[in-house]
Amino acid sequence: MKRPQVSVVIALYNEADNIQLLLNKSKAALQHLDYELILVDDGSTDGSAAVIKKYLHPDMKLIVLRKNYGQSAAMAAGINAARGEFIVTMDADLQNDPTDIPVMLEKLQAEDCDLVAGIRAKRMDNWLRKIPSRLANKLIRSTTGVTLHDYGCTLKVYRQDLAKNLGLYGDMHRFIPVLAAMQGASMCEMPVKHHPRIHGKSKYGIGRTAKVLSDLLLILFIQKYFQRPMHIFGPIGLLLFFSGLVINGYLLVDKMLGKEIGGRPLLILGVMLLLAGLQLIIFGFVAEILMRTYYESQHKKIFRIRSVIEFNNVLT
Repeated sequence: MKRPQVSVVIALYNEADNIQLLLNKSKAALQHLDYELILVDDGSTDGSAAVIKKYLHPDMKLIVLRKNYGQSAAMAAGINAARGEFIVTMDADLQNDPTDIPVMLEKLQAEDCDLVAGIRAKRMDNWLRKIPSRLANKLIRSTTGVTLHDYGCTLKVYRQDLAKNLGLYGDMHRFIPVLAAMQGASMCEMPVKHHPRIHGKSKYGIGRTAKVLSDLLLILFIQKYFQRPMHIFGPIGLLLFFSGLVINGYLLVDKMLGKEIGGRPLLILGVMLLLAGLQLIIFGFVAEILMRTYYESQHKKIFRIRSVIEFNNVLT
Protein backbone atom coordinates (compact mmCIF):
# COMPACT_ATOMS: atom_id res chain seq x y z
CA MET A 1 0.00 0.00 0.00
CA LYS A 2 1.34 3.42 -0.96
CA ARG A 3 2.45 5.55 1.95
CA PRO A 4 0.51 8.85 2.14
CA GLN A 5 2.32 12.14 2.53
CA VAL A 6 0.10 13.36 5.38
CA SER A 7 -1.89 11.58 8.09
CA VAL A 8 -4.55 13.72 9.78
CA VAL A 9 -5.47 12.34 13.21
CA ILE A 10 -8.74 13.54 14.74
CA ALA A 11 -9.69 12.31 18.22
CA LEU A 12 -13.38 12.77 18.99
CA TYR A 13 -15.86 12.18 21.77
CA ASN A 14 -19.60 12.75 21.26
CA GLU A 15 -19.30 14.89 18.12
CA ALA A 16 -22.00 13.22 15.96
CA ASP A 17 -23.54 16.55 14.90
CA ASN A 18 -20.18 17.91 13.68
CA ILE A 19 -18.95 14.91 11.71
CA GLN A 20 -20.51 15.51 8.29
CA LEU A 21 -19.34 19.13 8.09
CA LEU A 22 -15.94 18.16 9.52
CA LEU A 23 -15.42 15.54 6.81
CA ASN A 24 -16.59 17.86 4.05
CA LYS A 25 -14.28 20.66 5.16
CA SER A 26 -11.34 18.28 5.61
CA LYS A 27 -11.81 16.73 2.17
CA ALA A 28 -11.97 20.15 0.51
CA ALA A 29 -8.91 21.46 2.38
CA LEU A 30 -6.77 18.36 1.71
CA GLN A 31 -7.80 17.65 -1.90
CA HIS A 32 -4.40 18.68 -3.31
CA LEU A 33 -2.46 16.52 -0.82
CA ASP A 34 -1.78 12.81 -0.71
CA TYR A 35 -3.44 12.17 2.64
CA GLU A 36 -5.20 9.75 4.94
CA LEU A 37 -7.81 10.78 7.52
CA ILE A 38 -7.79 8.85 10.79
CA LEU A 39 -10.73 9.40 13.13
CA VAL A 40 -10.49 7.94 16.63
CA ASP A 41 -13.81 7.53 18.45
CA ASP A 42 -12.91 7.77 22.14
CA GLY A 43 -15.87 5.80 23.49
CA SER A 44 -18.60 8.15 22.25
CA THR A 45 -22.14 7.49 23.48
CA ASP A 46 -24.01 9.58 20.87
CA GLY A 47 -23.51 7.32 17.86
CA SER A 48 -20.51 9.17 16.43
CA ALA A 49 -18.97 5.94 15.10
CA ALA A 50 -22.17 5.02 13.24
CA VAL A 51 -22.27 8.44 11.59
CA ILE A 52 -18.63 8.17 10.50
CA LYS A 53 -19.25 4.74 8.95
CA LYS A 54 -21.79 6.32 6.58
CA TYR A 55 -19.09 8.56 5.10
CA LEU A 56 -16.11 6.19 5.02
CA HIS A 57 -14.02 6.36 1.84
CA PRO A 58 -10.66 4.83 0.79
CA ASP A 59 -8.65 7.72 2.30
CA MET A 60 -10.34 7.36 5.72
CA LYS A 61 -9.83 5.07 8.68
CA LEU A 62 -12.02 4.80 11.79
CA ILE A 63 -10.61 3.54 15.09
CA VAL A 64 -13.20 2.86 17.79
CA LEU A 65 -11.88 2.59 21.35
CA ARG A 66 -13.65 0.30 23.81
CA LYS A 67 -14.31 3.12 26.28
CA ASN A 68 -13.53 6.77 26.93
CA TYR A 69 -9.78 6.75 27.64
CA GLY A 70 -9.19 10.47 27.24
CA GLN A 71 -7.76 12.69 24.51
CA SER A 72 -4.11 11.69 25.00
CA ALA A 73 -4.86 7.98 24.60
CA ALA A 74 -7.09 8.61 21.59
CA MET A 75 -4.42 10.76 19.92
CA ALA A 76 -1.81 8.08 20.66
CA ALA A 77 -4.01 5.42 19.03
CA GLY A 78 -4.39 7.54 15.90
CA ILE A 79 -0.70 8.43 15.70
CA ASN A 80 0.22 4.77 16.15
CA ALA A 81 -1.94 3.87 13.12
CA ALA A 82 -0.71 6.78 10.98
CA ARG A 83 1.46 5.97 7.96
CA GLY A 84 2.15 9.46 6.63
CA GLU A 85 5.51 11.16 6.41
CA PHE A 86 3.88 14.05 8.29
CA ILE A 87 1.23 13.71 10.99
CA VAL A 88 -1.38 16.33 11.84
CA THR A 89 -3.51 16.41 15.00
CA MET A 90 -6.77 18.35 15.02
CA ASP A 91 -9.93 18.67 17.11
CA ALA A 92 -13.27 17.39 15.80
CA ASP A 93 -15.40 20.28 17.09
CA LEU A 94 -14.81 22.44 13.97
CA GLN A 95 -13.05 25.13 15.99
CA ASN A 96 -9.81 24.19 14.23
CA ASP A 97 -9.87 24.89 10.50
CA PRO A 98 -8.53 22.20 8.09
CA THR A 99 -7.57 24.91 5.57
CA ASP A 100 -4.63 25.78 7.85
CA ILE A 101 -3.07 22.33 7.37
CA PRO A 102 -1.48 22.87 3.90
CA VAL A 103 -0.02 26.21 5.06
CA MET A 104 1.42 24.65 8.23
CA LEU A 105 2.87 21.80 6.21
CA GLU A 106 4.59 24.27 3.89
CA LYS A 107 6.01 26.14 6.89
CA LEU A 108 7.36 22.93 8.43
CA GLN A 109 9.17 22.01 5.22
CA ALA A 110 10.36 25.56 4.44
CA GLU A 111 11.81 26.14 7.91
CA ASP A 112 12.99 22.53 8.32
CA CYS A 113 11.46 22.15 11.78
CA ASP A 114 10.07 19.04 13.43
CA LEU A 115 6.85 20.54 14.78
CA VAL A 116 4.60 23.43 13.77
CA ALA A 117 2.22 24.50 16.53
CA GLY A 118 -0.88 26.58 15.92
CA ILE A 119 -1.64 29.79 17.80
CA ARG A 120 -5.32 30.63 18.23
CA ALA A 121 -4.73 34.35 17.69
CA LYS A 122 -8.45 35.28 17.64
CA ARG A 123 -9.79 32.64 19.98
CA MET A 124 -13.56 32.21 19.85
CA ASP A 125 -14.13 30.92 23.40
CA ASN A 126 -15.73 32.53 26.42
CA TRP A 127 -13.62 34.09 29.15
CA LEU A 128 -14.10 31.11 31.49
CA ARG A 129 -11.94 29.10 29.09
CA LYS A 130 -9.58 31.82 27.87
CA ILE A 131 -8.38 33.19 31.23
CA PRO A 132 -7.33 29.81 32.77
CA SER A 133 -5.76 28.88 29.44
CA ARG A 134 -3.65 32.05 29.34
CA LEU A 135 -2.53 31.55 32.94
CA ALA A 136 -1.64 27.92 32.19
CA ASN A 137 0.34 28.94 29.09
CA LYS A 138 2.32 31.49 31.08
CA LEU A 139 2.98 29.02 33.91
CA ILE A 140 4.14 26.27 31.54
CA ARG A 141 6.42 28.67 29.66
CA SER A 142 8.04 29.98 32.84
CA THR A 143 8.56 26.58 34.49
CA THR A 144 9.59 24.41 31.53
CA GLY A 145 11.56 26.93 29.48
CA VAL A 146 9.68 25.93 26.32
CA THR A 147 8.49 29.26 24.95
CA LEU A 148 5.48 28.60 22.76
CA HIS A 149 2.44 30.86 22.89
CA ASP A 150 -0.48 28.41 22.84
CA TYR A 151 -0.02 24.96 24.40
CA GLY A 152 -3.74 24.20 24.25
CA CYS A 153 -4.15 24.38 20.47
CA THR A 154 -4.55 20.80 19.21
CA LEU A 155 -3.82 21.77 15.60
CA LYS A 156 -0.17 20.78 15.11
CA VAL A 157 1.92 19.28 12.33
CA TYR A 158 4.73 16.83 13.14
CA ARG A 159 7.34 14.84 11.35
CA GLN A 160 6.46 11.18 11.72
CA ASP A 161 9.52 10.22 13.78
CA LEU A 162 8.74 12.86 16.39
CA ALA A 163 5.02 12.08 16.63
CA LYS A 164 5.61 8.33 16.96
CA ASN A 165 7.98 8.82 19.89
CA LEU A 166 6.11 11.43 21.96
CA GLY A 167 5.04 8.95 24.65
CA LEU A 168 1.50 10.22 25.29
CA TYR A 169 0.11 8.96 28.60
CA GLY A 170 -2.51 10.27 31.01
CA ASP A 171 -3.41 13.80 29.86
CA MET A 172 0.03 14.65 28.46
CA HIS A 173 -1.39 16.01 25.18
CA ARG A 174 -1.36 19.45 26.85
CA PHE A 175 2.42 19.22 27.14
CA ILE A 176 3.29 17.93 23.67
CA PRO A 177 5.70 20.85 22.99
CA VAL A 178 7.55 20.04 26.24
CA LEU A 179 7.71 16.34 25.32
CA ALA A 180 8.98 17.32 21.87
CA ALA A 181 11.61 19.65 23.35
CA MET A 182 12.84 16.79 25.55
CA GLN A 183 13.59 14.89 22.33
CA GLY A 184 15.55 17.82 20.93
CA ALA A 185 12.87 18.72 18.40
CA SER A 186 13.01 22.05 16.60
CA MET A 187 9.68 23.87 16.80
CA CYS A 188 8.02 26.81 15.10
CA GLU A 189 4.54 28.25 15.38
CA MET A 190 2.06 30.25 13.34
CA PRO A 191 -1.37 31.88 13.83
CA VAL A 192 -4.29 29.68 12.82
CA LYS A 193 -8.00 30.29 12.45
CA HIS A 194 -10.33 29.50 15.33
CA HIS A 195 -14.11 29.26 15.05
CA PRO A 196 -16.89 29.23 17.65
CA ARG A 197 -18.33 25.82 18.43
CA ILE A 198 -21.54 25.17 16.45
CA HIS A 199 -22.79 21.87 17.90
CA GLY A 200 -22.22 19.98 21.11
CA LYS A 201 -20.60 20.96 24.39
CA SER A 202 -16.99 21.69 25.21
CA LYS A 203 -15.21 18.90 27.08
CA TYR A 204 -13.02 21.44 28.88
CA GLY A 205 -13.74 23.63 31.84
CA ILE A 206 -12.24 25.44 34.79
CA GLY A 207 -12.47 22.19 36.78
CA ARG A 208 -9.53 20.81 34.80
CA THR A 209 -7.15 23.35 36.36
CA ALA A 210 -6.12 21.01 39.19
CA LYS A 211 -5.37 18.24 36.67
CA VAL A 212 -3.24 20.59 34.59
CA LEU A 213 -1.22 21.62 37.66
CA SER A 214 -0.75 17.98 38.68
CA ASP A 215 0.38 17.05 35.18
CA LEU A 216 2.72 20.05 35.15
CA LEU A 217 4.49 18.75 38.28
CA LEU A 218 4.88 15.36 36.59
CA ILE A 219 6.18 16.81 33.32
CA LEU A 220 8.68 18.97 35.22
CA PHE A 221 9.99 15.88 37.00
CA ILE A 222 10.19 13.95 33.72
CA GLN A 223 11.82 16.88 31.93
CA LYS A 224 14.49 17.59 34.54
CA TYR A 225 15.07 14.43 36.54
CA PHE A 226 13.74 11.37 34.69
CA GLN A 227 17.22 10.19 33.67
CA ARG A 228 18.80 11.21 36.99
CA PRO A 229 16.19 10.91 39.79
CA MET A 230 18.90 10.82 42.45
CA HIS A 231 19.66 14.47 41.63
CA ILE A 232 16.34 15.54 43.15
CA PHE A 233 15.88 12.97 45.93
CA GLY A 234 19.54 12.89 46.96
CA PRO A 235 20.12 16.58 47.82
CA ILE A 236 16.78 16.92 49.64
CA GLY A 237 17.37 13.66 51.52
CA LEU A 238 20.90 14.65 52.50
CA LEU A 239 19.73 18.09 53.67
CA LEU A 240 17.05 16.56 55.88
CA PHE A 241 19.36 13.81 57.14
CA PHE A 242 22.19 16.15 58.13
CA SER A 243 19.71 18.63 59.67
CA GLY A 244 18.41 15.80 61.85
CA LEU A 245 21.98 14.77 62.60
CA VAL A 246 22.89 18.28 63.77
CA ILE A 247 19.77 18.56 65.95
CA ASN A 248 20.32 15.14 67.53
CA GLY A 249 24.01 15.91 68.01
CA TYR A 250 23.08 19.10 69.87
CA LEU A 251 20.62 17.18 72.05
CA LEU A 252 23.24 14.51 72.73
CA VAL A 253 25.58 17.17 74.07
CA ASP A 254 22.76 18.52 76.27
CA LYS A 255 22.12 14.99 77.56
CA MET A 256 25.78 14.51 78.39
CA LEU A 257 25.66 17.78 80.34
CA GLY A 258 22.83 16.34 82.46
CA LYS A 259 19.90 18.14 80.84
CA GLU A 260 16.56 16.41 80.28
CA ILE A 261 15.77 15.95 76.57
CA GLY A 262 13.07 13.23 76.61
CA GLY A 263 10.11 15.64 76.56
CA ARG A 264 11.55 18.19 74.14
CA PRO A 265 9.78 18.60 70.76
CA LEU A 266 13.20 19.20 69.20
CA LEU A 267 14.02 15.52 69.76
CA ILE A 268 10.97 14.42 67.77
CA LEU A 269 11.87 16.85 64.97
CA GLY A 270 15.44 15.56 64.84
CA VAL A 271 14.35 11.92 64.62
CA MET A 272 11.74 12.74 61.95
CA LEU A 273 14.31 14.60 59.85
CA LEU A 274 16.76 11.69 60.11
CA LEU A 275 14.14 9.15 59.03
CA ALA A 276 12.71 11.36 56.24
CA GLY A 277 16.17 12.06 54.85
CA LEU A 278 17.09 8.39 54.94
CA GLN A 279 13.85 7.42 53.19
CA LEU A 280 14.38 9.99 50.41
CA ILE A 281 17.94 8.80 49.81
CA ILE A 282 16.78 5.18 49.62
CA PHE A 283 13.90 6.22 47.33
CA GLY A 284 16.44 7.94 45.08
CA PHE A 285 18.44 4.70 44.83
CA VAL A 286 15.29 2.74 43.96
CA ALA A 287 14.28 5.33 41.33
CA GLU A 288 17.77 5.14 39.77
CA ILE A 289 17.50 1.33 39.55
CA LEU A 290 14.02 1.60 37.97
CA MET A 291 15.27 4.15 35.45
CA ARG A 292 18.18 1.91 34.45
CA THR A 293 15.83 -1.08 34.18
CA TYR A 294 13.49 1.00 31.98
CA TYR A 295 16.25 1.78 29.51
CA GLU A 296 18.32 -1.40 29.60
CA SER A 297 15.50 -3.97 29.61
CA GLN A 298 13.99 -2.44 26.45
CA HIS A 299 17.33 -1.46 24.91
CA LYS A 300 16.24 2.18 24.91
CA LYS A 301 18.85 4.88 24.41
CA ILE A 302 19.16 7.98 26.55
CA PHE A 303 19.84 10.10 23.46
CA ARG A 304 18.27 10.81 20.05
CA ILE A 305 20.38 11.44 16.94
CA ARG A 306 19.11 14.07 14.51
CA SER A 307 21.46 13.14 11.65
CA VAL A 308 24.83 11.56 10.86
CA ILE A 309 27.09 13.40 8.41
CA GLU A 310 30.08 11.59 6.95
CA PHE A 311 33.02 13.05 5.08
CA ASN A 312 32.17 11.22 1.85
CA ASN A 313 28.62 12.62 1.93
CA VAL A 314 29.95 16.16 2.34
CA LEU A 315 32.19 15.74 -0.72
CA THR A 316 29.31 14.50 -2.85
